Amino acid sequence: MPLRVPPAPAPALRSVLTALSSPTAVHEDRTPALLGAQGPATPELPLPVHVLDRVTAQGAAATRLAGWRFHIRLGDRAVAAAETMLTPDGWAFSHFFEGPYVASTERALRQAESVPQAYQPRLLSVPELYMLTLWLHGDCTADAATGHPAATDLLVPLAPAPPGIAAHRPHRVAELLPVLTHRVTPPRLLGSPA
Repeated sequence: MPLRVPPAPAPALRSVLTALSSPTAVHEDRTPALLGAQGPATPELPLPVHVLDRVTAQGAAATRLAGWRFHIRLGDRAVAAAETMLTPDGWAFSHFFEGPYVASTERALRQAESVPQAYQPRLLSVPELYMLTLWLHGDCTADAATGHPAATDLLVPLAPAPPGIAAHRPHRVAELLPVLTHRVTPPRLLGSPA
């Protein structure tokens, strides 16, 4: 079943298109792949990036929208990504980047296409574990900028994943959040109050 990719806010897409078309529009250097690009670079596959701010002992998670990520395609492959962020003035370009998460996201999305149920793809970052997951949200009609992981949603850790968590293996949120809870929660010291 195809994934239902949510539309990105128009100002977020415009900010990426401006950054791609004008080297003076951004204050940072382009990635090596974009510097040596032959042909047009196009942003596609907009994914909302949510941050997991808190994992509780019960596994409930608090998330917030941090930005939108676009894969930058040259020809038939994604060579980089562009990230946008919400500012007081609206959506703005943040930065370009390369690295393993670009290819890992593409791989996870291809795997998700073969799942029989329809999902809305999102990215979920767990900063405390230096972990990024593809979040397959079961409500395809939901506003991509809001919500939290439902127990039946799928999380697919992207490579590189933290030690002990297999990359590209889908987990139900109800299964993975308790594991993350134990990793994020610092262990109690002997003799400390409970």
